[in-house]
Amino acid sequence: MQLTACEPTSMSEAVVTEPSQAGGFQDSSCGAGDSAASFDDGIVDTANESSEEEATGEKEEEITISTKTTEVPAEQSSNTQHVTAQRPDSLSLPSAEPRLWTSQRDAEVKLRIGDSGVAAETPLTVNQMFTSAVERFGDYIALSWKEDEQQKSLTYKEYYQVCRTAAKSFLKLGLQRYHGVGILGFNSAEWFIADIGAILAGGFAVGIYTTNSPEACQYVAENSKADVIVVENHRQLQKILQIEDKLPNLKAIIQYKDALKEKRPNLYTWAEFMELGRDEPDAPLDAIISSQKPNQCCTLIYTSGTTGQPKGVMLSHDNITWTALSTGKHVHLTDATQVQEVVVSYLPLSHIAAQMVDIWVVMRVGGATYFAQPDALKGSLVGTLKEVRPTAFMGVPRVWEKMQEKMKSVGAKSSTVRRKVAAWAKDVGLQTNLTKINQNAAADHASFSYRIAKKLVFKKVRKALGLDRCNKCYTGAAPITKDTLEFFLSLDIPLYELYGMSESTGPHTISRPEAFKLTSCGKEIPGCKTKLHSPDEEGNGEICFWGRHVFMGYLNMPDKTEEALDAEGWLHSGDLGKHDKNGFLFITGRIKELIITAGGENIPPVPTEDAVKEALPLVSNAMLIGDKRKFLTMLLSIKCQVNPETGDPEDELTPEAVELCRKLGSNATRVSEIAGGRDRKVHAAIQEAINQVNEKATSNAQRIQKWVVLDRDFSVGGGELGPTMKLKRPVVLKMYKEQIDNFYKEVTTPTTLDNPLPPK
Repeated sequence: MQLTACEPTSMSEAVVTEPSQAGGFQDSSCGAGDSAASFDDGIVDTANESSEEEATGEKEEEITISTKTTEVPAEQSSNTQHVTAQRPDSLSLPSAEPRLWTSQRDAEVKLRIGDSGVAAETPLTVNQMFTSAVERFGDYIALSWKEDEQQKSLTYKEYYQVCRTAAKSFLKLGLQRYHGVGILGFNSAEWFIADIGAILAGGFAVGIYTTNSPEACQYVAENSKADVIVVENHRQLQKILQIEDKLPNLKAIIQYKDALKEKRPNLYTWAEFMELGRDEPDAPLDAIISSQKPNQCCTLIYTSGTTGQPKGVMLSHDNITWTALSTGKHVHLTDATQVQEVVVSYLPLSHIAAQMVDIWVVMRVGGATYFAQPDALKGSLVGTLKEVRPTAFMGVPRVWEKMQEKMKSVGAKSSTVRRKVAAWAKDVGLQTNLTKINQNAAADHASFSYRIAKKLVFKKVRKALGLDRCNKCYTGAAPITKDTLEFFLSLDIPLYELYGMSESTGPHTISRPEAFKLTSCGKEIPGCKTKLHSPDEEGNGEICFWGRHVFMGYLNMPDKTEEALDAEGWLHSGDLGKHDKNGFLFITGRIKELIITAGGENIPPVPTEDAVKEALPLVSNAMLIGDKRKFLTMLLSIKCQVNPETGDPEDELTPEAVELCRKLGSNATRVSEIAGGRDRKVHAAIQEAINQVNEKATSNAQRIQKWVVLDRDFSVGGGELGPTMKLKRPVVLKMYKEQIDNFYKEVTTPTTLDNPLPPK
């Protein structure tokens, strides 16, 4: 979801006062009977009473906030101010005082500068942050990559100069101020250079997801007024060539990998593109750079568009440079003059998380970014990690889950002695780390058992994963299961959760070693505030953000912007959460994902889905259904092999899944042998797992009554998952409408008098 500030529409003056609550953490308290199972159509009926509904939203959805006030948090102003509320035709007019938000590409916003601490830091443009890095870390490696098996690199001095050259080239091609440069391709030095070059030249850096269709690319290019589009290879080029006649602003296309298969007007190789600006004078570029302000837009992040057209999240120079500063301080990154931080770039750069980590936070401390291979998520990532040995690593939950599955698969083939040693060490690791968390102290890391476990197992595991130098392992962009968190914690690899959104320039809260609780996403980065809107009796409320990381607005979408930002300037996330007594934030659900059953009961789907996957590790994905329905049902998929070339799920089960089937007495080796209830032993095991979850349900309405195993797993290519492996619920609802409708063909609610569900 995206958020921005709202703009007054009254023609009179609005008095802006300091709110009574400026934000910060708010303390808050943080067995079915016999079931009737049916194999008809592969649907399993475990129903006994009416239940709930299904979520139809995703993280990127917007939420309407009806409560509007005119208060501004204390960090914005300590005194009463008068702000002219009349909306001018253009906020860029000299006479117009900047507001907290805008939807206009050439406008400026009022920065949320605080009175002290990080929030009071002097605002910087991207160029100012970059030149500061060059002055401090000029001869340190900034970017490094493999080319024909040779390691190539750029120092910070070289990096800045090639970005300036790229900026001159963009200007020569006709890039206009506040127009976009679309970038469509896998992570590379060219991606970074195009991004920063576009910003220096006064345009917008606009990442485009590599999985986008030509039509989706067209929308982003049109919306951003892209004058230039940079593509990785011939395959991505074809998407743009299909739509170029529909892009009136498009002046040039640049391909940065592989040789051109055809010559066309205004189509350039990367070398040809860079040559355009090589001998151009500095003065025109310097004039543009000097005219840039920290409160102007420089980057557009497009949402996935799950429930409509994507929204262009406008990020200012200050959004980027300040968030990079605050994040680096929060997680204690070291300057290169002490020990250089090293990261591996592989997550989609069209997503804010990858941009913030790989480009901006690293630049703030003079770190080095190494580029993974394009097939990183298809199997080569660990190889790159072992070569680079990063000091910090960010993985989406699916990356950690794949590592977990692989390690379990390898472990299952080990000797009995090795398995017993590993099991013992994991038990020591988990208990030691849980003790440390609960006591919020150093715990007994000096214990004899821990030292032996570390030598025999933990060090070897880290080395095998390429994480032996990595003391900062992060997970974010989607929910992660407690099972995966505990698995890595047992191996002495705590995964620190991040929480934020595109509209908050990435991070809002981050866990860290000295402030870490399992399943919590930690505490705010310095200079930011959290408040919970309309909390219930258990302390669960909508999570709202305040700080200089809050975005400018949605490009050309004032209405959507006002839905995301309230009149105080708080960003409403659409996520539900609560704080414990120590101020740790826990995400408890998502408003748009809440299942509201026909009976009116609100049910967050993720905890139930995670519980099913934990009860039976054979399950890959689970999606709870039940919105506006009389009872809950569930779609399940089985863990299977993934095509290394396409990333598509295949019919063959993973080695771990095959082993689990054997333990259940099943000989299945393919999904097709299980789906639709074809394998009765697996079917019975799934039913038993469902029963276990149902026994812990807090009400009859929260029990899963029917379920079905699908013929294939969810995937990005299939459309069920987003680029960060987040479940796209509305898409799944449409794709599997027939199976879902089959759940509810019965007119009567599946309840029997002879099998009543005990009250909870």
